[in-house]
Amino acid sequence: MRILILGATGRTGKHILEQTLHKGYIVHVLVRDRSKIHLVHNQLHIFEGSPADITAIEKAMKDCEAVLSALNISRTSDFPWAGLRTPKDFLSDTMNKIIAVCNKLGCKRIIVTTAWGVNESKKEIPGWFRWFIENSNIKYPYRDHGLLEELLKASSLDWTIIRPAGLINSSKEKKVKVSFNGLPKPGLTISRRNVARFMVAALEEHAYIKELPTIST
Repeated sequence: MRILILGATGRTGKHILEQTLHKGYIVHVLVRDRSKIHLVHNQLHIFEGSPADITAIEKAMKDCEAVLSALNISRTSDFPWAGLRTPKDFLSDTMNKIIAVCNKLGCKRIIVTTAWGVNESKKEIPGWFRWFIENSNIKYPYRDHGLLEELLKASSLDWTIIRPAGLINSSKEKKVKVSFNGLPKPGLTISRRNVARFMVAALEEHAYIKELPTIST
């Protein structure tokens, strides 16, 4: 299968890229700076350009059967009040273009990551976390993830929206807890490696189509 990965140079996207290549996929990646891809692989095809550029998306998506996206609105640091590097509507604007290109090229399957706490799942997260979202620059990606989710739900694509709990860096593979509507109660964290593993499994198994699983460990 030939797939397109968006956000492949990010902290979760790097794991998605490694795991899909390891499993034998033909992988297209769309990146702003190709020098940030340090892997060399005969099944890796690198396209340089912005994911906000519909022409670049179309070129990178040609002949692909699925899209995996770990795009996010980035800040200048992990500090909750750090300034934004990307526009506040980057995710929803980009998703509008991705959906249009998917429809044009006949690419039906798309798997994306948003976050636990987006849209109706906000009521499930701890109160202190809601406070941080509402009173820091974290609110911007959460709001735009919400818009992205609504765009996908209104589309005709075979979408899966994965809502990870708090992301951490760990190389350990752990059993992933899958929750819907807060049940079973999610854990507070999950590693980026395990998020990537769950995304790739959802692709392989044709699982969670038109569903919004919250995942944690």
